[in-house]
Amino acid sequence: MKKQVVISTPLMAVLLLFSVVGFGQQGTTRGSDNLAPAAAKDVTSTAAGHLSFDSIDSDGQYSVVSSGVGFRYIGTYSVKRLNEVLTSELSEFTSFKAEYPPARYPVKLYRIIYHSVIPEQNNRPTIASGLIAIPETGLPTMPLVSYQHGTVFTKTAVPSHPDESMETRLMIAEFAGQGYVVIGADYFGKGLSPEADSYLVKASTQQACLDMLFAARAVGSALKVQFGPLFLSGWSQGGWSTMVFLNKLDSLGISVKAAAIASAPNDLFAILNRWMHAPAAIDAVFLPALIALQANAYEEYYQLPGLAASAIKAEYLQTSRDLYLNKLTWEQAQPKLPKRLNDLLRSDFINASSVGDTRFYRIVQDSQDYRWRSATPLHTYYGDIDEVVPSYIATLPVQYQEIMGGATVTAVDAGNLANHRGTFVYGVADQKKWFDQLISK
Repeated sequence: MKKQVVISTPLMAVLLLFSVVGFGQQGTTRGSDNLAPAAAKDVTSTAAGHLSFDSIDSDGQYSVVSSGVGFRYIGTYSVKRLNEVLTSELSEFTSFKAEYPPARYPVKLYRIIYHSVIPEQNNRPTIASGLIAIPETGLPTMPLVSYQHGTVFTKTAVPSHPDESMETRLMIAEFAGQGYVVIGADYFGKGLSPEADSYLVKASTQQACLDMLFAARAVGSALKVQFGPLFLSGWSQGGWSTMVFLNKLDSLGISVKAAAIASAPNDLFAILNRWMHAPAAIDAVFLPALIALQANAYEEYYQLPGLAASAIKAEYLQTSRDLYLNKLTWEQAQPKLPKRLNDLLRSDFINASSVGDTRFYRIVQDSQDYRWRSATPLHTYYGDIDEVVPSYIATLPVQYQEIMGGATVTAVDAGNLANHRGTFVYGVADQKKWFDQLISK
């Protein structure tokens, strides 16, 4: 039985507080380029002290902005640092050529911890984390981009730890460095979350992103920053996360100016079958790791005991579990896992995918991200040599929205040299120009 995503009670209170509480200005802190812990002052005398998040993040004290949201300053990226991200760090990340304008503003970075609930587990309360990056423009109102990150094989290569996440740094440099506020949820199980990884778990992903948005609004209000139009962006897993988040926002009547996704696995059932039944020489060697994460996550969140053991061959089961639990990095797990997905999986699990009538495959089918009539214009980016997401999967929303009479979806080809990372860096540069045009209209 599906669980409806809800606005958690503490964060509903955040929305009410906007109209009744006058938040004070936090003291300005001059941070260095190296992110360092820094204790923040209480936002107002009306706040009920610091949140009891010490067991989650003991590096610094959090300022309270509601009963369920806290934040602390973690550093500033100078213009020089941002331009290094856009040049030398980008060239280390990918050989794909993309040009970005120089950053204009230094950016203050704040880690956010917030209360949420897990829909798949009867809305069990939990704590999650994320990042808000605020450019020093001097303007009271700035557009907002919610970035949903891609697959990572460690717990901390996520927005709340930007020094460990190149994709986050690129979004900060390109968008925040040009005057957009950037936020990003770590998702349940990543960052400072005490949970297991919620990898490709639909309702939990929606909830984590939704409550992060509400938490960011509360923090922005405390820092006297108003948000203009809301944009969404995501790559790979984050492209899928962006779409399911957009679906939830549409259902709640929360306006989104535009959304952009790159290399998005829009239909999880279709792409899984493509990987298993029509493998290609181009396929990434880390595909087995992706299914290891998904099988273990679905076992945990959908309460399917024994799922991973029914899917993964016994000789790879422990390595898969250790990778999922962040006991192994990808570099440590890779030599212990096969390069081909079908060598990881049990034959009966593969065969069952044809009809897809097991509970696992029914959940996977229900986890598609594009089958509703969307009100938000969308750009979906694909690469001709993407080793993870084929173009026909990345572009599925185009004709579907045309059939449904929904908002315009534009498929954008990143080019014949665009692999998975190349599609991302092309998409970031291109979508920024598109978002700017929409704001100027």
